[in-house]
Amino acid sequence: MKPLWKYLVTICFLVIADQLTKGAVQSSFSLGEVKPIIDGFFNFTYVQNPGAAFGFLANAHENIRKPLFLFLPVVACVWISVLLWKTRTSNLILAWAYTLILAGAFGNLIDRFSMGYVVDFLDFYIGDQHFPAFNIADSAITVAAFLLIWDFILEFKRAKKSTEDSSASQPDS
Repeated sequence: MKPLWKYLVTICFLVIADQLTKGAVQSSFSLGEVKPIIDGFFNFTYVQNPGAAFGFLANAHENIRKPLFLFLPVVACVWISVLLWKTRTSNLILAWAYTLILAGAFGNLIDRFSMGYVVDFLDFYIGDQHFPAFNIADSAITVAAFLLIWDFILEFKRAKKSTEDSSASQPDS
């Protein structure tokens, strides 16, 4: 159990930071309000996202959105928790990726269960081309995706080296 505490503390810290920043945006901004932070590149804004990441399926019928964005994420969190438990000491990259996914999922699930939508507020753009607004929970999930890709690349290199090593040690017939 000892190695698990650092992952749980990280999850708690990120969920609290996510919820505090979303609450601050909701109490300080009216819906759709924009505050430029870096002109021509970054704004704070207040967006209510009923869809998935980056507004995916935001316009889908509620009978599709509710089970898709409430039930499936809960099942996924249970599964990812099992994966975290299994990898907590054997593969640190995967364990941290699962930790970040859980933190992001919990942060966004709190919004979905309490309000029916997710609060997004980070708005990056160039000219009039805006990347979809997102939040701290989404950021944690994005970092986790990069960690998963990194682990996949490292595992591929290990497997390739192992195959090359075993081929080199085979005597020629």
